[in-house]
Amino acid sequence: MSPDKPKEGRTVAESATEMTQLVLPQHANVHGTLLGGTVMHWVDLAAAIVANRHSRRPVVTAAFDEMSFLAPIQVGQVALIHARLTFVDRSSMEIRVDVVSEDVLTGERRRTGTAYVTFVALDPVTRRPSPVPPLVLETDEDRAEHVKALERRRLRLERRKLNAKD
Repeated sequence: MSPDKPKEGRTVAESATEMTQLVLPQHANVHGTLLGGTVMHWVDLAAAIVANRHSRRPVVTAAFDEMSFLAPIQVGQVALIHARLTFVDRSSMEIRVDVVSEDVLTGERRRTGTAYVTFVALDPVTRRPSPVPPLVLETDEDRAEHVKALERRRLRLERRKLNAKD
């Protein structure tokens, strides 16, 4: 491929992101742990960055799947948010977001949550769904995540059909 030609696709690594958030009292519930809604907000922001980087288009959240809260994050700890693409369709992208807590005094880390977020890329003028570059799967981990993403997509579409009937 010549350097003048645009890439046909983009890799998982090209759009992956990591955010670091210090958990402060205003982020906490009455138990002194991070509010679930705040975690979801940070997850949505990280996933949006990934979707924007991949598509280079405006994006909107289309679905939030399987937000799991495995352990609390205490005030004073750090929330590490890792986000990466798992699947790309014509205009939609699924992003896996893992949340890890870190105790800054001991360095201890533990996985505290995982979410799968689907975004749709929009044409900047019409605001209608817009095609995105294909996803290039480079590693065995990328390929394994993609296979699981295909099943999640199938289930998501089934749920959408069922909800449309209600």
